[in-house]
Amino acid sequence: MDWNVRLRQLHRWLSIAFTLAVIANIVAMVRQEQAIWIGVLALIPLALLLITGLYMFAQPYAAKWRRVRRA
Repeated sequence: MDWNVRLRQLHRWLSIAFTLAVIANIVAMVRQEQAIWIGVLALIPLALLLITGLYMFAQPYAAKWRRVRRA
């Protein structure tokens, strides 16, 4: 399997984990539960989503820069 395919698949699964963490956070807020760890739970996949998303965003620009550099 290609590295880019794996990264995109990881990004998709992280988005699912983030969505579930946000739903858990909303449920906890509705039930008036004050649990800091539930709020932090959403930040972990969010940080990983940021890293993988920025990498995928920069890939086309890096490929173009490499093509220009070779020529």
